[in-house]
Amino acid sequence: MKAAILGAGAWGTALAKLLAEKGADVSLWARRPQLAESIARLRENAQYLSGIPLPTNVFVTHDVRQAVRDAGAVVFAVPSQAMREVAQAARPHLARRALVLGATKGIETGSLLFMDEVLDLELGAAIGERLAVLSGPSFARELAERHPTAVVIAARDPQVCGAGIDLLRTSYFRTYASEDIVGVECGGALKNVIAIAAGAVQGLGFGQNSRAALITRGLAEIARLAVARGGSALTLAGLAGVGDLVLTCTGDLSRNRAVGFELGRGRQLADVLAGLGHVAEGVGTAKSANRIADKLGVDMPITAAVHAVVHEGKPVRQAVTDLMARELGYELERSG
Repeated sequence: MKAAILGAGAWGTALAKLLAEKGADVSLWARRPQLAESIARLRENAQYLSGIPLPTNVFVTHDVRQAVRDAGAVVFAVPSQAMREVAQAARPHLARRALVLGATKGIETGSLLFMDEVLDLELGAAIGERLAVLSGPSFARELAERHPTAVVIAARDPQVCGAGIDLLRTSYFRTYASEDIVGVECGGALKNVIAIAAGAVQGLGFGQNSRAALITRGLAEIARLAVARGGSALTLAGLAGVGDLVLTCTGDLSRNRAVGFELGRGRQLADVLAGLGHVAEGVGTAKSANRIADKLGVDMPITAAVHAVVHEGKPVRQAVTDLMARELGYELERSG
């Protein structure tokens, strides 16, 4: 089978390696011609996943038409703000029965659409019926190094979900099924925002008590948003919720946590992002999620605090002080 990976960042490269090792002929598409040439020449992605050799059956290209032509599975792993453009470019060339897998976590600025909604809109109803989304606690480098990893694949159609599970499952990559695309997408996008907050808490010098409280309350507000959008709170108790949240808030490979850490130490956002070298989805997602919360009337104080710090220049320490001073109440919603 031929599989196409659209997006040659760390995550797309790791997925390309996994599929190639399973025996698929893989086309890895890079937006920048220079990156495509470098990966093809070095047989590794020196910029985003250095030191990880790629199998010989990974073909690297800058031509999206060439990448997706005759592919039985097409994985979208581009940054969230590029998703619409890449989907538009790929749509005319997708095979009629190709499985489409969304592997990007985020919200489109402006439209406030999650990635599954962007793909549904741009690929059309017929192709959208074959859409599944992938999420869960999965650093690209650890996957590429074959560390045991578990994720969730969500789709409306159980057969599509099963196809996605079979596509990616290996002895070290365990894939679980879900019908809750909304919940899975909310968990994947919003955990990046909470991770910025977790990093900031650490950068301020606070300890484990603070981080544990932040992760727990962050999960609560992600679940509230998922329910308000029609998803299930139970989904957020799984890999796409608490699993991904814990990883992103505590892992040394988390770019969003790293951004928050530097902000907590007093550095300016522009300087932090300039030296990052990768996309930190939580920065843009904080603004979008804050707008969605206001629109739906969902209480998301940590998200609002991150938005205020990142986009309005509020001092990190003041944001923490204000969060701790909020009116007290029940931890969980009262029933009856």
